[in-house]
Amino acid sequence: MPESLFRNRVLKSLSPEDFALLRPSLHRVELDIKAQLEIAHQPIRNGYFPERGIASVVATMTGGRQCEVGIIGYDGMTGIALILGQDSSSNETYIQVAGNGWRLPVEIIRPAVAESPSLRTSVLDYAHAFLVQSSRTALVNGHSKIEERLARWLLMIHDRSDGDKIYLTHEFLATMLGARRPGVTTALQMLEYRGLVRAKRGEVTIIDRVGLMELTHGAYGEEEQRYFGLATAA
Repeated sequence: MPESLFRNRVLKSLSPEDFALLRPSLHRVELDIKAQLEIAHQPIRNGYFPERGIASVVATMTGGRQCEVGIIGYDGMTGIALILGQDSSSNETYIQVAGNGWRLPVEIIRPAVAESPSLRTSVLDYAHAFLVQSSRTALVNGHSKIEERLARWLLMIHDRSDGDKIYLTHEFLATMLGARRPGVTTALQMLEYRGLVRAKRGEVTIIDRVGLMELTHGAYGEEEQRYFGLATAA
């Protein structure tokens, strides 16, 4: 049964009959940091279903400036463009927090989605949740202070992580937030001064989750929490 085999929410949601369509083609993979899962404007070869670890979907402007537009953990899958009928994405996707998961070839995904009612429902539900996440990120990036954006991002990573430690660099944080590194460093120091996190080289530990939520001033709200069933607990 999928429920006993998987942590990934998309795979766990499948009926036994629909899961049987995928099982022979699912391959367990290690997801190493910076591993590239999708290259912008190039054909998508596989969909990935993380069990642990986190992938970043990153948009790039002319001149090389980058900003994260979405994150994917055990809540979902890569290859949203495939579900929406496209062969490629305008963004790149790579691993920002190492982990593991399952790989499924594109030539299996598309016919399985067409044939499997539970898979089709699950991937479309997730596609909607991902688009909501991306639109919220655009809203927050346009109207929230850097420390509020950082707090929201750390909470979203925490939702998809095991434990309270998050392994990443200030440089990586700057790319994810579309901000300059000195500004991210200052914001992280402010969070640490307030006792919300503990930071050291390559590592941030969440100390006060409720305090981080309050600091976002609504930037991290029901939409971010709903897919994890946290909204009522907030």
